Amino acid sequence: MIQAPVSEAQRIESLDVLRGFALLGILLLNIVGFGLVSSAYSSPSEAMTGLADLIAWSSVELFAEGAMRGLFSILFGAGVVLFVGGAEGRGAGIHFKRNFWLLAFGLFDAYLLLWNGDILINYALAGALLYFVRDVKPGRLLATAIVLFVMLSAFYGVTNLALSTTQQAALQVEQADDVDSLDPRILEAAQQWEDFAGDFQLSAEQKAQELAARQGSYGSALAWNAKKTNEMLTFVLPLYLFWDALVMMLLGMALYKYGVLHGTRSPAFYKKLMWGGFSIGLLVNATEVYRAIDNDFALPSVFAQMQATYHIGRLGMALGYIGLLLLLINSSILTGLRARLASVGRMALTNYLMHSFIALLLFTGAGFALVGELTRAQLYAVVIAIWVLQLWLSPWWLARYRFGPVEWLWRVLTYGKLMPNRRTG
Repeated sequence: MIQAPVSEAQRIESLDVLRGFALLGILLLNIVGFGLVSSAYSSPSEAMTGLADLIAWSSVELFAEGAMRGLFSILFGAGVVLFVGGAEGRGAGIHFKRNFWLLAFGLFDAYLLLWNGDILINYALAGALLYFVRDVKPGRLLATAIVLFVMLSAFYGVTNLALSTTQQAALQVEQADDVDSLDPRILEAAQQWEDFAGDFQLSAEQKAQELAARQGSYGSALAWNAKKTNEMLTFVLPLYLFWDALVMMLLGMALYKYGVLHGTRSPAFYKKLMWGGFSIGLLVNATEVYRAIDNDFALPSVFAQMQATYHIGRLGMALGYIGLLLLLINSSILTGLRARLASVGRMALTNYLMHSFIALLLFTGAGFALVGELTRAQLYAVVIAIWVLQLWLSPWWLARYRFGPVEWLWRVLTYGKLMPNRRTG
């Protein structure tokens, strides 16, 4: 078994470009968690102050929500095949050690960099399992992914049905003249809705308490974030996010083995993938956006895990972006940007953690304490500034060093030995 990291010559540029694009795109979603009150992600009306905010939310929902995370997961699955698959793959010990250190980076990000929406923990856990299917044929991987997609969509649909039923019970209780005369089962269902909605629709007092904690100091923000992170890791991750990542990783393994992600298929193939993916994705996402607006952003119409079509929309958009970007990579259109995106992708772990570090300085009490001070639309000026920074900094760094700083540390920890990083000559 090979026990050395992938060299620069062994890298596949298309994967780096796609990864760089996805990494930058993820910030479109994460900036909401960084810069707004926590409930604004699942209840957008709580941070909707005007038309600009509505346009910003609608645009992100149409083009990025779920799709960027999905694309990143697809590429993670492809990376596992590249790392451990086939006769020249690395052994189980190196794979699990690599994922252990990724888990450590994720815990550092979640607890110390104050990002309760961290995905590295989830990726480390789901990615560890991929070793056991590294040599499975692509057709079987694809079939497994499809079955999981159907099951997840059905689960989300059932969740919508169940929670909508409890919401109706809550409305019945609210409108009742004599609550004591109602069936106890209705009262119980109503309480279930109140408990659920209370986690995602904060009162004015709860918002003020949250903002005071996050703006106060690093210590107060750390304490608030730790509680939020614990909730994510003990409930949201095992019930939703783990499967969300795993299904896309399995798909990524299949697409890599089929040669789709290498950019070597015909232009006609990538055009079909692009148009087919975007047609399905935009149709589904536009329907969900319309339904949310038409229902005045009621929680059952905007909460992602209550939409039976959620995974269909995000998958369509992710495949559409793969088709589009691989078409552009094989043309002269992306000549200048391609190398910069590839550099961002090669430093994806560093750049991802940089998002959290910059957000910590900008939005929490450890820095400028701007959480809740900017509108949803204004936050995207911050996103663009970070994009510009990373598109400039990543190639600058890689012109001088072989790996990003965190990528280098990850390799040192994984292989248990120091290795040169600075370029010579």
